[in-house]
Amino acid sequence: MRFVDLLKATVLLSAATATVLGVITVVQANALDDTALVFFAAGWWLVSVLIGGWLGRHTRPTAGVERSLREARTETSLPEMGTGRLLLSRLWPLFLAGGIAAIGSIWIPQVAAVATGFGIIWALGWRRQDEAVTAIEQRDGVLFFVARSSAFGPVKLVRTPGLRREGGAEAQGTP
Repeated sequence: MRFVDLLKATVLLSAATATVLGVITVVQANALDDTALVFFAAGWWLVSVLIGGWLGRHTRPTAGVERSLREARTETSLPEMGTGRLLLSRLWPLFLAGGIAAIGSIWIPQVAAVATGFGIIWALGWRRQDEAVTAIEQRDGVLFFVARSSAFGPVKLVRTPGLRREGGAEAQGTP
């Protein structure tokens, strides 16, 4: 699996988890007729959007992504492709936290509301990481793939030859 695809999947699954938890919060608040929960959730979600927007405003990779790119080993062949297994092994903390928050909201509805905010922050904070990696791939003429590694350790990447972009429109003589 390409690293940019893992980053996109992380953002989309974080947003999906936040959406499901948000729906659970609204359903719970409606069932309990709890207007305080509605106002608390709406306020926290607004703050979450602001925090996530602030964290994700840059188009450069985060320190962890930079480190993974820098430590990528160069190979001429693609690593083994097991997309579903790879997603599960890399994103299990997201699935676990979402599941725990959903189950916990049965007894404490605020749990899903708070977890929704963290999902929003994560999705918005990471929304431009795939663009940053794509820019590096185009600049250096390589592609980064996720290699099989421990689900508890950092992401290991493999760098393979790709197509190098030579400057863009200005280098080709078109305005």
